[in-house]
Amino acid sequence: MAEKVVIIGSGPAGWTAALYAARANLQPLVFAGRPSQLMIPGGQLMFTTEVENFPGYPDGVTGPEMMNHMRDQALKFGTRIMTDKGPESKVSQSDGFDIVHHWQSVESIDLQKGPPFKIKSDQGETIEAHSIIIATGARANYLGLPSEQAFMNRGVSACAVCDGALPRFRQKPLVVVGGGDSAIEEASYLTKFASKVYLIHRRNELRASKIMQQRAFENPKMEIVWNSAIKEIKGSDAHGVTTVALSSTVGELDREIEATGVFLAIGHTPNTDFLAGQLELNAKGYVKLTQPPRTFTSVEGVFASGDVADDYYRQAITAAGTGCASALDAERYLAAHGVH
Repeated sequence: MAEKVVIIGSGPAGWTAALYAARANLQPLVFAGRPSQLMIPGGQLMFTTEVENFPGYPDGVTGPEMMNHMRDQALKFGTRIMTDKGPESKVSQSDGFDIVHHWQSVESIDLQKGPPFKIKSDQGETIEAHSIIIATGARANYLGLPSEQAFMNRGVSACAVCDGALPRFRQKPLVVVGGGDSAIEEASYLTKFASKVYLIHRRNELRASKIMQQRAFENPKMEIVWNSAIKEIKGSDAHGVTTVALSSTVGELDREIEATGVFLAIGHTPNTDFLAGQLELNAKGYVKLTQPPRTFTSVEGVFASGDVADDYYRQAITAAGTGCASALDAERYLAAHGVH
């Protein structure tokens, strides 16, 4: 028997979609992902130690705690998670996120002959669904340095808006890596809090638009470090990031600069590989919404929410909002097609 709605992804968008779908008595089934895959349970917030800008948490909350709360609320109203043993609606609180190793992910979907659509899990199981909500998110691009991973959430971040106002960065020198519009936007935002922002760029000219370049050149708290790349991020367990070692891309001497934070602004990659041409994507690889702000995709009955369809805002609160919208869109679609 086909599921009414299957939600693929378990970040803010996925769990919010599940909550709204469950309260609409749609008995949603969530493919939450596995830690070893790109679609990890909880999404990018699992790498965030401090969340201070999500409404309802005046004292802040960790990313994993927030995802636990969202998951538990969705389960309370009848959401099920696809596990190695099949759909389950109960999760032991004592297990925490250790149980994610028993959750299933999605290997591929077939949207050509549906509905019902076919979803193949990474365990070889096939589930049919009258509707699907894609909420697999996008992952930040990193440099791939061992030291980068060592200081993740201890000075290394891929979201200035998320982390820039934290106490560890206030009135301290910071580094932003990149040369496009996003990098200058991130660097400009950080100058509100930092004592100085170094923009590290591999070449001798920026890729950003002229107006964004002008903004960078005229900002007295921003310094562009040309023809340079990060060789190593240094620091300590007690203080996190303290220094950034740079190498020259044009054969000049290496140098080090003091900084308490390194912000990567070298793009994001949407988690859409499993779609394999099943849905229309935009030029950047994100799922294309055909009638924004509705969450409709190029296939009727398939909806998208969160960062997998958002290459601009990429915030937990906007992802949750579109998760709500996708559940409402799915509910109305199912009702119009006689699925209750």
